[in-house]
Order: sequence, then structure tokens, then C-alpha cells
Amino acid sequence: MLNDFVKHIATSTGMSGKKARSALGIVLNAAERQGAEIATRIYQELPGARTLSAKMGAEIGASTGVIARLIEQTPGGRRMVAEQMIRSLQKEGLGHAEIAGLFPAIGEFARTEFGIQGAGHLGDVFSARDAAASARSVA
Repeated sequence: MLNDFVKHIATSTGMSGKKARSALGIVLNAAERQGAEIATRIYQELPGARTLSAKMGAEIGASTGVIARLIEQTPGGRRMVAEQMIRSLQKEGLGHAEIAGLFPAIGEFARTEFGIQGAGHLGDVFSARDAAASARSVA
């Protein structure tokens, strides 16, 4: 099924299969590091997804320590993870259009295949908890 996910991303975005696989791994790694529920759900449903995430995390130099992972779940840490994710996607050769198409492709597959709702745009890399905190601080 992981191959189907990669193929869906490649077809939806016009990326090569290799780019799509790397991009999916980078996004899943970033989502996991931020504590996003979508990563946990995809790992439960999709054999090989956690391994792909860990492999790409190692390639991009993502943190693995317990303390670093806790820091990455703070608002500033989440921002840093998102920035590293975008830089890593660009280093893999993705352009703006491919990055923009990546999140809807992941969201569509997650919804269709796993019933995961409410995912599919760049803002999903930030948790709802951050959005609620942001709304409170502005009001």
C-alpha cells in the first residue's frame, strides 16, 4: 500500500516516484516530530510508513533525541520543523508547485484510504492546538 500512496502523490503532483517517496517521508517525519495525529494514524494504517519517515529523517539530519523531540513540539519548535521540512523538500528538487500539490495529495489519499479527515494543506503541519493558542493570544 505504501507504493500506492507514493504512486498517488506522483500522479497528483507530476513528480517522479523517487521524489514522491522522499517527499512523503520528509512530510511524515516532520508531522511526527511535531506530534501531529495524522502521522500516528498513517503509521497505524500503513506498513512501512514509519520506516520511510525514519530513513528520510536520518537523511535530512532530523533530531532523534527525546529532549529535542519535546522542544520540537513547542510553538517555536514546530515552526523550526516546518521550515526544515520545506528546505528539505527543496533540496530533494521539489519546486513551489510540487510542494503546494504535495499536501492535498497526501490529504486526499489519507481521507480516501484511511478515513482521516481534515488534512491536506500546508497549514496542517501546525497542530490545531497551536491554532487555538494563536486565536486566544490575538483576541
